[in-house]
Amino acid sequence: MIALKYRAKAPEVFTLCEMLHKIGYSLKITDSFTLEVDAAVKDFQKKNNLVMDGIVGMKTWQVLFDKSSKIFNINDLFLSEQDLKDFAKSYNLELAAVKAVNEVESCGKGFLINGKPKILFEGHVFWQQLQKRGIKPESLANPQNRNVLYPKWTKVFYKGGVQEYDRLNQAIAISPDPLVKEAALASASWGSFQIMGYHAKSLGYASVQAFVDKMYLHEREHLKAFGKFLEVNNILTYLRNKNWAKVAEKYNGAAYRKNKYDEKLKKAYEKYA
Repeated sequence: MIALKYRAKAPEVFTLCEMLHKIGYSLKITDSFTLEVDAAVKDFQKKNNLVMDGIVGMKTWQVLFDKSSKIFNINDLFLSEQDLKDFAKSYNLELAAVKAVNEVESCGKGFLINGKPKILFEGHVFWQQLQKRGIKPESLANPQNRNVLYPKWTKVFYKGGVQEYDRLNQAIAISPDPLVKEAALASASWGSFQIMGYHAKSLGYASVQAFVDKMYLHEREHLKAFGKFLEVNNILTYLRNKNWAKVAEKYNGAAYRKNKYDEKLKKAYEKYA
């Protein structure tokens, strides 16, 4: 693992946050080494008789892995290099382009260290999905669930990692109506390529639940869903031509510029190319 410190931004920071959260630290799981992460690292170092410098180098990683060794048992869920090569060949894509989307959407990892697929719950999508099922979200909204049910997009309520399942379960628990559960599952993005649950039927899955069940099986299922998504939404040509703005717009919507998805894709592609 690479050495990490305050202000670092890398996929390895996401794993660091997962590990710290797993052993008891309450923090937002992100790929950014924030002051919150710095404080948790220094506290961990202090409690484990390490130099309290906030730098996650070889010694800190070693103790972290030792403390967390029982949670790393999911290697059989991960894609191999050959899986990505086969996929790129079958869709006539550059391997670097496939890796770029994988990195930007999920930091290159479709499962959390607890064995569940990586998700991000979107409360504004939940609002829309309830409406599509004939349920008035206004009738369910209250101060207690304002972090999972709201009419407009915001990232204020994102928690990251396993804590996104807390938000998903909170949304499901709003009502015993099975349509509410279906709407909640449809309102999360799933796996290595962060495909929204509401795309399930357009991609050929029998239901949202059937799509979610597949996401729990293997990153290869995430890759299959990605291929279907590229085909159904006519993204393949843009990805072949490295038209990152169009790929980002088709993949993340018109607001992609706010998060600089096109720039991130271009940068990741250039790294792998």
